[in-house]
Amino acid sequence: MTPPAVPAETPGPQPEPGLRADAERNRDRILAAARRLYAAEGLGVSMAAVAREADVGKATLSRRFATREDLITAVFADRMDAYTAAVTQALADPDPWHGFARYIEAVCAMQAADRGFADVLTMTFPAAKALEERRAASYHGVDDLITRAQAAGHLRADFTHQDVVIALMANAGVIAATGNAAPDSWRRLVGHLLRAFATPGTDAPPLPDAPAPTALYRAMIRLGRPGAGTS
Repeated sequence: MTPPAVPAETPGPQPEPGLRADAERNRDRILAAARRLYAAEGLGVSMAAVAREADVGKATLSRRFATREDLITAVFADRMDAYTAAVTQALADPDPWHGFARYIEAVCAMQAADRGFADVLTMTFPAAKALEERRAASYHGVDDLITRAQAAGHLRADFTHQDVVIALMANAGVIAATGNAAPDSWRRLVGHLLRAFATPGTDAPPLPDAPAPTALYRAMIRLGRPGAGTS
């Protein structure tokens, strides 16, 4: 006697393809909106402002990114990759001083291109473990850069890893203060910093031109307005 057929197991409810596509589109819109706002205004932008910019509800934003740290990690993952690459390229330079100077210039340029990333490099986010782990790994490479340049006799012996952080803080401050009025002012700062870091007799990159007086004046007026330079 043939046994009765066993009914095929019915799979549980599956998300409709359209719903998955909508969720992915919302995520992309949120990331794009956060990138725009962070780049222009820094990390002080609120989650509510990101939701408005992305044209999604706060609940939708919370489903995609439960915390501010989750959003920051997602937005700056590629920037941290570029930061790590800058350290790696500098270490590969056969001239230790040139490699160190190249690293400082490259990272300061990244800050100038994105105010949000300028903040990321000068702040810590204990809840964003993936971001902090990548930052810590890169910092080990920076320590090697410093040691090599000092051993070659071109970087001051009293230069420390903390001085890199101070330099990035100073650069972030200049970027925030000058804005679009004198956007290349950071280059002049970096030129002066590299001369201060070098030992006597060490060749430093040419000092970039100072910003035009009118451009710097516009930046000073902008900075004097209520709320300027802050997010």
